[in-house]
Amino acid sequence: MTKRPSARKETRDYLAVREGIKLMPLLCGESHATVCQPIKFTPANRKLANASAKKLLVVDDDPILCLGLNVRLRANHYDLCFAHEGEAALRVALIEKPDLILLDLSLPRGDGYFVLHSIKMIPELAAVPVIVLTARDKFTDESLCLDAGAKRFFEKPVSNGLLLKTIEELVN
Repeated sequence: MTKRPSARKETRDYLAVREGIKLMPLLCGESHATVCQPIKFTPANRKLANASAKKLLVVDDDPILCLGLNVRLRANHYDLCFAHEGEAALRVALIEKPDLILLDLSLPRGDGYFVLHSIKMIPELAAVPVIVLTARDKFTDESLCLDAGAKRFFEKPVSNGLLLKTIEELVN
């Protein structure tokens, strides 16, 4: 029988991302599915959401990268939501209606190409700009992603300044 972490450990080791979205494991080594549970906003933490901020959907299964993007982009006044699997990315995108999507290509349950093609086929999401942010090879994947509808392609790691400048260009 797998032992679940205590409530105190969950509070310390997990980052609440958005209402109805899974919690994102931080440095814990357990899979997302085994320990992630949805959370509900309280009046105190709902104030943290900026109604006028542009909403970005980050689709990546790397919790460290998600944490870094969370800190970096919230500091620049973006509202974020996260998905860690291909199938979940489409559900979250339809619910949250993001202004831009940051997409990794290597995902469980539907890779980034599946997500990118699906986004461009769904009328409510077709106009949402997508930035592919991946560790895959630029020479083999960049043209495929741009042909599939991505606006930009970056190899990880990407500089903060370049990523922020590109996001600003695409959401304004």
